[in-house]
Amino acid sequence: MNLESIRLTSDDMWQSSLVTALITIILVAFLAWRIKRESFNQLRWPLAAAAGLFWAGYGLLLYQVFWDSYYRYFGANWMREGGILIVMVPVAAGMAFVFHWLARRLPGIPLVSFCFLGGLEGLLEHLWGIYGLKILDVPMLQGINPLSILAFAFPEYIFYWCVVIGIAVLIRMTGNAVKVLFFKFKSSENHL
Repeated sequence: MNLESIRLTSDDMWQSSLVTALITIILVAFLAWRIKRESFNQLRWPLAAAAGLFWAGYGLLLYQVFWDSYYRYFGANWMREGGILIVMVPVAAGMAFVFHWLARRLPGIPLVSFCFLGGLEGLLEHLWGIYGLKILDVPMLQGINPLSILAFAFPEYIFYWCVVIGIAVLIRMTGNAVKVLFFKFKSSENHL
């Protein structure tokens, strides 16, 4: 399949928005049900690590797969050659810290607020892409209504930040398991 021949339409974006929104609502509800406030509050560092890993890896994948059909029109070649890793790790980790800090202070369920902030970040990023980077001039997106892209961006980024939360939980669980093993090992050494 030649990715350069892909042309998206506003209808494609509206339909994707609806499907992504439905999936995201289910995912956020599930995470909010499984991860209570106290657990979410303990995820600050795992969220930063997970965000850095996810966004750097996903960004690198996107730059590699969609360079010819999308990113070459506005992206720097050094980003394709691995620069995305250098940029995205600290940027994504910083966003996770800020989102976590804000989510804990906003009314409501912090995890839901965290995801909502991720959706807002997606809107801002896509506004910058549309009006700053002129992504609607890219052949793949020519003729698309900017509103349909923004409608997709919000649930899309909520979904991505839900993935980050899932990775953060795995990081925390792995860290807890390592601590348990370490302390068991240390206590067995003391009995020798």
